[in-house]
Amino acid sequence: MTSRKLDGLYRQVIMDHYKNPRNKGELAESNVTIDLNNPTCGDEIHLHLKLDDNVITAASFTGSGCSISMASASMMTESVIGHTEDEAIHMAHQFSEMVQGHDHETIDEYGDVEALAGVAKFPARIKCATLAWKALERAIYEEKMR
Repeated sequence: MTSRKLDGLYRQVIMDHYKNPRNKGELAESNVTIDLNNPTCGDEIHLHLKLDDNVITAASFTGSGCSISMASASMMTESVIGHTEDEAIHMAHQFSEMVQGHDHETIDEYGDVEALAGVAKFPARIKCATLAWKALERAIYEEKMR
């Protein structure tokens, strides 16, 4: 597939997650929540996780922001469900490396997340893409500190 077609496909995936976000809404059974915002652009996320024996069994988000921010939150919640806290932290680190344009492990198994790799070409959008993942990291770290 040509680079141009691949970019178009990735844009479609991002817009699908933005217009039809997965796991958006309150999570009544959550036992970990965190609020984070990007003061530069105003994006905000309220992340809700349900952790059972260090495994993320459910994840959802509410908030508002640009298409990149909200699509990333949708993709993140889909990809981390069923993973341990440590696996989710690893995923967040890999995601951060990817959107900064650094070499990273293949993240095909993370679902649609790879569609956001093109964000590396737009440094101002990196914070938008990583907001949900930073919220995930902070929520897990704070939970471990309890």
